[in-house]
Amino acid sequence: MELPKLNFQETFDFKFKKDKDKFFIYDLVRKTYLLLTPEEWVRQHWIHYYLTVKGYSASALITEKKILLNGLTKRVDLLVTEKTEPVILIECKAPQIKLTEKTFEQTARYNSIIGAKEIILTNGLHHINAYYENGQYQFYKQE
Repeated sequence: MELPKLNFQETFDFKFKKDKDKFFIYDLVRKTYLLLTPEEWVRQHWIHYYLTVKGYSASALITEKKILLNGLTKRVDLLVTEKTEPVILIECKAPQIKLTEKTFEQTARYNSIIGAKEIILTNGLHHINAYYENGQYQFYKQE
């Protein structure tokens, strides 16, 4: 399986397995193998980043949290918490998906329910980072 190199300075030690013609990647948060989709490839990079680079514990990361938005059940890709409070909402797209104003607005709508101080919209190649302050998003470049 050919996986794109994503825009992270670090390289991470992923565990893979193959069953028949499908590939799976080990999720350190859920402690299980998940089907390796392009979006999952991006999410696993962020999980490894927060665990190994930022030093968060696996219990501080929540994946695929269900939320109710306008009567519809949606799932948040990754939520970073501190003392159970939501801090960073990360919305992952597949690398070939273009990040647009529309995809950012989707993430902002999810965050209107979650209430994180920061959101990251990412396709693994490009990352849009924004803090929520004074009722609006302030965009910034990640170091």
